[in-house]
Amino acid sequence: MKKIHLKKTENPSQIKVCHPFDDQLFWKMKSINSAIWNSSDYSWILPNDKNTLANIFKTFKGIAWIDMNELKMGEKKTVSLAQKKKIALSPLTENQLLEINSFEKYLQSKRYSASTIRTYVDSLATFFRFFHAKPIHEIDNEDVIHFNNEYILAQQLSQSFQNQIVNAIKLFYAARKGMKLNPELVHRPRREHRLPNVLSKEEVKAILNAPNNLKHKTMLSLIYSCGLRRSELLNLKPLDIDSKRNVVIIRQSKGKKDRIVPLSPKILELLRAYYLSYKPKTWLYEGQKENEQYSEKSLQNVLKQSLAKCNISKPVTLHWFRHSFATHLLESGTDLRYIQELLGHKSSKTTELYTHVSTNYIQNIISPFDNL
Repeated sequence: MKKIHLKKTENPSQIKVCHPFDDQLFWKMKSINSAIWNSSDYSWILPNDKNTLANIFKTFKGIAWIDMNELKMGEKKTVSLAQKKKIALSPLTENQLLEINSFEKYLQSKRYSASTIRTYVDSLATFFRFFHAKPIHEIDNEDVIHFNNEYILAQQLSQSFQNQIVNAIKLFYAARKGMKLNPELVHRPRREHRLPNVLSKEEVKAILNAPNNLKHKTMLSLIYSCGLRRSELLNLKPLDIDSKRNVVIIRQSKGKKDRIVPLSPKILELLRAYYLSYKPKTWLYEGQKENEQYSEKSLQNVLKQSLAKCNISKPVTLHWFRHSFATHLLESGTDLRYIQELLGHKSSKTTELYTHVSTNYIQNIISPFDNL
């Protein structure tokens, strides 16, 4: 019988579900409303409660065996580590709160985004709580190594979490004088290098043609045709569509950058039909209430429904459209420098990653096996 594994996550209110790639298991998991696909490690994230567990057992009854050993072991291991290493964090002191509030105001003055500020503030708070009894100005670089070994690695927390903590520490101490910690000597963890996920043109066409709803069809089509990020699509306003110049204006996207991308005639026709039907006011794509921005979760559900209709079992996310846009442009002969501008990449090295997944480049390589 097939097997799926239940595991703990860094967040005690969530569990992780892993299974070998199998169409039946994938679509059964996708049918659970609370299941969210995590493309970074090819697993599902669900709420850690009795109802979820009962739903999992009901969904896979007679189909797969539910392995909870790692989930149970993880709970025991966490308790053991917490008792042995005393990693339970103390509340912030009054002085730590003042420092964190000051740091938050500093980030606001530097015009960091709200999500970045929230991430950095939470990360710094975790770091300070670990050194509850030690004054902030006495913390040094050895303490950072100690925190990494005794808190992050001991609990097997993710590399991305570690990187967020390091970023927050470096930024805080770089802005402060008279501290023992030298931010230049704090090193980030080594970055993972993953290839972008790319769909074929046939798969893209099938997904874009799947929705019957005009709004849903237009949203997915605009993401692919312009290589947009999810947030860029949702932040568009009607005036950002410049039909006279045939461009879409992306305002204040990642890195606080504006850019323009070409607007294809086919997309313009779709947008005009959509605009006449829905007449959006504030946002190009609004929710059920007027002037309310369309939600990220609803957009993800649109994709989920489209994948189900065209029977694509790959764990596709909205960002796959952006990767596919860049790769298809490269395969059609578009210069990398133009693709870099269209995607809004700061470094050309980021854009060069698509040369590793372009079939044109790969298919031109002759295997030595063919010459035997």
